[in-house]
Amino acid sequence: MPDQSGRPQLHVVVTSTRPGRVGLPVGQWFDAVAREHGGFAVRFVDLAEIDLPLVDEPNHPRLAQYTHAHTRAWSEIVSAADAFAFVTPEYNYGFNAPFKNAVDYLFHEWAYKPAGFVSYGGVSGGLRGVQMAKQVLTTLKVMPITEAVSVPFVAQFIDDDGTFRPNDVIEASATAMLDELLRWAGALAVLREPAAGAG
Repeated sequence: MPDQSGRPQLHVVVTSTRPGRVGLPVGQWFDAVAREHGGFAVRFVDLAEIDLPLVDEPNHPRLAQYTHAHTRAWSEIVSAADAFAFVTPEYNYGFNAPFKNAVDYLFHEWAYKPAGFVSYGGVSGGLRGVQMAKQVLTTLKVMPITEAVSVPFVAQFIDDDGTFRPNDVIEASATAMLDELLRWAGALAVLREPAAGAG
């Protein structure tokens, strides 16, 4: 939901949870870029800190009859977002299990929001995982945008102190993705408004 200035809220979601993950410095870099961009109110969301167990709700998420505090907390986080930037690796040609698990917890909270991807990996830059994630997210009425940040051979961009240092192409891709996310966030906001007469 927009902040007091009217800016839409962007959630930068780091999806990798494993120890030593590269996704954390990549996500911290993109979070800083998004804040400097200025179009969004930015929230940094780390799935390692959220620490969701494997889906443990007895009811289908479309019912929103949540029985656990961690699900209600996750629902509030996702509901507050107007757009997402998923920082994601590629595992075996797919996207990683904690990401899928976090998506599967909820249903209505995802709908009519745009998503961009900051992917990283080896030769493919994580793009094969992104393609799989898009199929899942569109089922929940998330709009994946075309503009993306892809980081091939990500290790070459990590300094000895663990800081991510992108090149000019990666920096330009981030700006282009944020510009497009902002356009889509505004366009889709109307679809999330309550229908006239709904009660």
